[in-house]
Amino acid sequence: MKIRDKILIQKYYLNVFNGIFLALGLMLLTFGLWLLFDRNNLFSVLFSSGENQPVAYISCILLGIGSVITMTSAMGFLGSVMEIKCLLVTYMSFQIMVFVTQMAILVLIFMKKEEVHNQWNNRIDEVISEYGNESLTEQEPVWNILNAVQRNMECCGRYNVTQWERNKNKENNSTQIPCSCIKSSLKKWFCDVPRDSTYSMGCEEYLNTWFENNVLILTAITVSLLITQIFLIRLTSQLFRNITKNNIWPNES
Repeated sequence: MKIRDKILIQKYYLNVFNGIFLALGLMLLTFGLWLLFDRNNLFSVLFSSGENQPVAYISCILLGIGSVITMTSAMGFLGSVMEIKCLLVTYMSFQIMVFVTQMAILVLIFMKKEEVHNQWNNRIDEVISEYGNESLTEQEPVWNILNAVQRNMECCGRYNVTQWERNKNKENNSTQIPCSCIKSSLKKWFCDVPRDSTYSMGCEEYLNTWFENNVLILTAITVSLLITQIFLIRLTSQLFRNITKNNIWPNES
């Protein structure tokens, strides 16, 4: 096969994989923007307290990687179409850098997963303890999301309804529970209802499933990026060599 034909085939496959790489990068960018600007998402709510806010760090990391991937993809497309060797070398260098970063993130996800999960559960318990406190009105958006979770998933407390006994903000500590723990449309924090009329299932199982699914999605995107980058680095290297050969021996093309 002539060198010129090899170049055309490699350019085609490089741009196909580069498009996949760009799509995955945009998914990370969108995920980061969602965490950064949607303050009512469950991740932001449950990690919004304290000085250490992992959601802010995670969103910045995802935005940074997504932006680099977008810029790198544009560079790779221009370098392959225009056959600019300098851009191809730069593109390959960025690919290697992003590949190493992605590997580090993947390792970090598995190393910190249990720690984040424990912090997640502790934060849920903290929200339940603070729920309905009139001196913490700034926390009302958090309580509304907890109510939405309990109402939509038909669950009560993290593990069961008895967890609400820890809450000291009720008018009647022995009988009151959140109105979201029963089929009620009342717009207030607590309702006087019999214990046996509440949702018996705790929300922990549902919340853990939601948490695991989001971690799985993020891991799947990261792994897909790594696999795509292996093909991209190899194709870019081959294209660079063939363009060099074509410039040295143009008559063979």
